[in-house]
Amino acid sequence: MYTLGIDLGSSAVKAAVFDVKTGRSIASAHYPETELLISAPFPGWAEQDPGIWWECTVKAVRLAVDESGIDPAKIRAIGISYQMHGLVLVNSQGEVIRPAIIWCDSRAVPIGAGAAESLGSAYCQRHLLNSPGNFTASKLRWVIENEPESFRRVHKFMLPGDYLAFKLTGALNTTAPGLSEGILWDFERQQVPGELLAHYEIPMALIPEVIPTFGSENRLGADGASALGLEAGIPISYRAGDQPNNAFSLNVLHPGEVAATAGTSGVIYAVTDKNLSDTASRVNTFLHVTHAPGQVRNGVLLCINGSGILYSWLKKNVGHGQLSYEQMNQEASKVGPGADGLQFYPFGNGAERVLGNQLLNAMLYHLDFNRHDTRHIYRAGLEGVAFALAYGFEALKDIGIKTTVIRAGKANMFLSPVFREAFVNTTGIALELYETDGAEGAARAAAYGADLYSTLTGTFENLKPIDYMAPSAELAEQYRSAYSGWKAGLEKQLASISLNRTHK
Repeated sequence: MYTLGIDLGSSAVKAAVFDVKTGRSIASAHYPETELLISAPFPGWAEQDPGIWWECTVKAVRLAVDESGIDPAKIRAIGISYQMHGLVLVNSQGEVIRPAIIWCDSRAVPIGAGAAESLGSAYCQRHLLNSPGNFTASKLRWVIENEPESFRRVHKFMLPGDYLAFKLTGALNTTAPGLSEGILWDFERQQVPGELLAHYEIPMALIPEVIPTFGSENRLGADGASALGLEAGIPISYRAGDQPNNAFSLNVLHPGEVAATAGTSGVIYAVTDKNLSDTASRVNTFLHVTHAPGQVRNGVLLCINGSGILYSWLKKNVGHGQLSYEQMNQEASKVGPGADGLQFYPFGNGAERVLGNQLLNAMLYHLDFNRHDTRHIYRAGLEGVAFALAYGFEALKDIGIKTTVIRAGKANMFLSPVFREAFVNTTGIALELYETDGAEGAARAAAYGADLYSTLTGTFENLKPIDYMAPSAELAEQYRSAYSGWKAGLEKQLASISLNRTHK
């Protein structure tokens, strides 16, 4: 028996064919080979064409199934992971009305700030566990205010994963965890938040039917089956945002367990059984995939928008595409912790929640033409992402998140020994690495959702850590010193922005 996992990212779509018996992927593929374009027609905007997502899904799935060599008829379930917080609008014929406004788009920040002020902190913290910010609900309000002609044509709004499920099945629906990531969930009442909808003038009719995260009755339709080269009728038995799904893929299901990833963005995601909220909205709480009536399971998410995208930018613009990531890592390893005083701030991919939704942009500080070269820049980039995650983890600690170990897949920036060393020794937390990724996690979850595994414990029986790193007293001292200087520079910049606003 096999399942198929599809991971819709902002850089590419990845598909994995998963062997339920062995608990391992037997084939995977991604498309395109180069990163998907993010359109930014104005500063702070980030859009993608959902039609391109579907084209990439078709190609990635066909490549993965071909590579596996299995009979497609043996695929018993499909799971979907997707980039969170996006907005897809369709008309009554299911046609996309405008480009998707994706997760790192910042245009709705003022709208979310206004809603937080109008609704009040008490309501937002008690019911939403978040400020509306620039999440999906605020993005939809932006369309209402700025593109009324488009809005009049809207039949339903969806998250990116909902759109992909629609293309597979022909059914328009969503999930409660999906709504929560759009700040469209009332955690106290366990329903869609009527007050927020009323404030944003979002008709309830625009919200798709809510279905379970696991085991829905959605099935692959004739059109989707024809496009993918699969048999119609396969259940789509799981759907989740990329970060809850990454946590699931790492067997992070229970209170106190913590996952991390460092793809385009960098994330630390902690599971809790409490309705935790951060009054400063530096981190955000959503429903976790294992949430159920009578069993509170929330995921508290720290996101740094600029992570792998910084290293990708360095590869293209500093290395001019001549060096692989492995070669860049080797160059970075030739420089010691602290990059000889060079500091990189990786905030060049939209407004950062952990910085109060400031659009700070990336910065390279203390560059000395006589001391620094590309090795220092690569190292400072890796350390800058690790330092940003450590800075954000302080916000998680402030609301009561504690852990002694963080789990991550050995992929993306966690492939870099320099990055892993900086991450572990700056946070002071041990790291467990696993040979898994989002597409495999979605396929594993699909198997559980289709009852191909009878228990969650059995679902992860064959998932074991492949590497472990604990902080070193000597290295921790060096990294904490470098981090202290980095943090002081960041707070100086934030104070300067605040002062300028006060004077205005």
